[in-house]
Amino acid sequence: QSVDSMGIENWIGTPKISGLEFAQVLEKHLRDYAGESVDIKLDKVNKVDKLNKEFQIGTASGQTYASKTVLITTGSSRRKLEVPGAKEFENKGITYCASCDGPLFSDQDVVVIGGGNAAFETAAQMLNLAKSVTLLNRSDKFKADEVTVEKVLSNPKMKATKNAQLKEIKGEKFVSSIVYRLESSGEEVELPVTGVFAEIGLIPTTWFVKDLIPLNQIGQISVDPKTQRTQVEGVWAAGDSTDGLYHQNNIAAGDAVKALEDIYLHLHTR
Repeated sequence: QSVDSMGIENWIGTPKISGLEFAQVLEKHLRDYAGESVDIKLDKVNKVDKLNKEFQIGTASGQTYASKTVLITTGSSRRKLEVPGAKEFENKGITYCASCDGPLFSDQDVVVIGGGNAAFETAAQMLNLAKSVTLLNRSDKFKADEVTVEKVLSNPKMKATKNAQLKEIKGEKFVSSIVYRLESSGEEVELPVTGVFAEIGLIPTTWFVKDLIPLNQIGQISVDPKTQRTQVEGVWAAGDSTDGLYHQNNIAAGDAVKALEDIYLHLHTR
């Protein structure tokens, strides 16, 4: 997710860094230890199984790795819109990253889909750039913090509609309008916009351990916040793939360090 950001401003000790540069710095740090205490294998994990006291990690290339412990830090990906026009107009008016693409929609009418903190933060960001911002929320209540909601809705360029179900995205080469349905009346409304910002949640990257670890209803791995241990002995998890209350780069890094400390104790005190 961070790679798409034009500027990360909450990484401790670094006032601002682009997502791509941030990824490169982390990679370089890891590769500096390659051969000394880190063995890097570039492969896609297909499945993790437990056989007796060992874990078997299967990969797309057909390789299998055995391990006493496993730390899962696979994060999550953005949930995509699933309505007519969503695939056709992705990157042609539909975006999942306001910090990346927001300036492209300066002085234009845009819509934000969602009702959580991420949606309202996107709306707040776009209010500094766009001609107008409309937020569509599926339910009759916003999930975002009340203070954030109140502040964003106080802007005269802002409008929010509750109980609104996105039905279609229209356009020719680029987005020109959206159609949504008002659940209260059944009325369908066509709204002229050139930008659609989707903030409808994340999908944890945990499919490859669904047969090994119990997942919650949205696919996250439940962990002990003190140690990052999962419900399976020998498996730890950290970051956006877990059910941690807050998700951001600093927290993911801290949780992973916490897990590694506990893994070290696990391996050396048994």
